[in-house]
Amino acid sequence: MDTIGVGIIGTGRISDLHAIEYRRNPYTRIVALCDRDPELAAGRRRAWGVPGALITTDYHELLAQSAVDLVEILLPHHLHAEAALAAFAAGKAVSLQKPMTTTLAAADRLVVAAEQAGVPFRVFENFIFYPPVMRAKELVDAGAIGTPLTIRIKSNPGSRQFAWDVPAGAQAWRQDRSQAGGGPLVFDDGHHKFALAWHFMGPPQEVHAWIGSTVGEGGYVFDAPAMVSFRFAGQRFGNLEVVYSPGLQIDTEHYAQDDRVEITGTEGVILINRGHGQLGDVAPLQHYRDGRWTDYRDLETGWERSFVHATRHAVDALRAGSQALLSGRDAREILRFALAAEASARQGRAVRVEELEETDG
Repeated sequence: MDTIGVGIIGTGRISDLHAIEYRRNPYTRIVALCDRDPELAAGRRRAWGVPGALITTDYHELLAQSAVDLVEILLPHHLHAEAALAAFAAGKAVSLQKPMTTTLAAADRLVVAAEQAGVPFRVFENFIFYPPVMRAKELVDAGAIGTPLTIRIKSNPGSRQFAWDVPAGAQAWRQDRSQAGGGPLVFDDGHHKFALAWHFMGPPQEVHAWIGSTVGEGGYVFDAPAMVSFRFAGQRFGNLEVVYSPGLQIDTEHYAQDDRVEITGTEGVILINRGHGQLGDVAPLQHYRDGRWTDYRDLETGWERSFVHATRHAVDALRAGSQALLSGRDAREILRFALAAEASARQGRAVRVEELEETDG
């Protein structure tokens, strides 16, 4: 495959970040855009400098194009399964926005359909491709902190004064659990955090969550404050803390949110000090061992770089005929993680993730 023709289904706010690498990679070309608002798609076509790209309001028309080899599906969560199944049937490689679906039953249908169709399938997850996270994973795998024992993740949305203008429509459907599958911070954005925990520690065995509710800017309801604790095999543990701080100023060009991770092992500690944004001029990555801290400042830190590396990884995998992260089966494990947190908060008890196999979340 000399050039991979890319079709993008859904041209909302986040599509700008997904398009960066497709526009620049020598092996890809954006050939088609689909959105229910054709003017929005036309604006993206102009902004991205792809004047020859087809614009359609019907993704079946996009999927019928022989020039389209790969589709990037950026739709609300409840529409993922239908669009992905249609893409598999059309023989297209698929990159699907996270979370892959809102139920395990639907996720299983996608995994089976992709395997039966014999087409490449990955669920897009950018946080594990954020450069400070990538360097941290290299350090952990090299034994820099010994055996990892715990992981602590803090997600802290704050002031939007200098952040992206998020369209009202993008906020509105996330308020509807029948479309979103869960809350905007713990279930939706939380997918990234559960993916980080999975990436460093493996799949959890048990989850216990407390999820609050706060009315924030614009009258939108946020599922915060929240605390999600998880237990992994071998007496290893972790937690995700989500705090909405409306008066907290965060240095960012994208979402007004700071993300911090601490991984503690038998011989050291690693701190990842930023994600979407940052608080102050602290090093993006720090490592403590043998009585001294090492700061890593020679890293790309723009949040958009996580999208660039995630997309480049997928393109390289497609060209090599290998499986890109996240595979459908990997993404299903992370979905199960998120659903366990939602179930725990509803039921007021710890939930073994295997229980969801019987209840489908």
